Amino acid sequence: MAESSHSPHLAPRFHRPMIPSPGVRSKDVTISSEPPVSARIFIPKVSDPNQKFPLLFLVHGGGFCGMSAFAPRYHLFCNTVSAQAGAIIVSVEYGLFPDRPIPACYEDSWAALQSGGVPLSAGGNISHTLAFRVGSIGLPGVKVVGMILVHPYFGGTEDDEMWLFMCPNNGGLQDPRLKPPAEDLAKLGCERVLIFVAEKDHLNVVGKNYHEDLKKSGWGGRVELFESHGEEHVFHMDNPKSEKAVEVTNKFVSFMKQD
Repeated sequence: MAESSHSPHLAPRFHRPMIPSPGVRSKDVTISSEPPVSARIFIPKVSDPNQKFPLLFLVHGGGFCGMSAFAPRYHLFCNTVSAQAGAIIVSVEYGLFPDRPIPACYEDSWAALQSGGVPLSAGGNISHTLAFRVGSIGLPGVKVVGMILVHPYFGGTEDDEMWLFMCPNNGGLQDPRLKPPAEDLAKLGCERVLIFVAEKDHLNVVGKNYHEDLKKSGWGGRVELFESHGEEHVFHMDNPKSEKAVEVTNKFVSFMKQD
């Protein structure tokens, strides 16, 4: 992976897509050396030098302790979405437990968002925290248009004990990062939210609860829930060419293209 010193605009190295999406290029950049934060940026084909592109800031899943922005499944997903949406994608590589316990994942993602200035967020628990910070303390020069949560985790499951273990400085089961209160939801710094859930996912009820809580919070934006019936957690990554996975990708792209 080619690295720059502290700027994402220096010394890029472009990659060939793993499955060709015409015209999409990617490059790896270093956002910060201390703490170590990097990203993979996907750039669609440019036909007009004055053309404006939607920008997607993507936070990969993995339970705060696994996966990577550079993993083949995320490279393929970003490559596909970049091609179909005509969007620049910044896929952030944040610190993982045990080398860097929570809240490293939140702080690294926030540092990347501040340096990149991107207006659309995708991911789960971490993305919510970023949108809350934007709405609470602001992000000068940046307008966050929307947030996409894919099979998100927000407490209320057996995963809670693991989250608490990975986060030494936590507020217990009512920690606002684990279980966002209504006052935090009301401050989300975006205009619209799309939440994906899968019927057979153990986090199905969690995503639906977030959807209902957001609607009741007093937040002034638009929220939509999209459920994939008969499917498991992150099925769209395991079998990206399946009919239901294509539906998820198409919905993801259509949400990005909304005015």
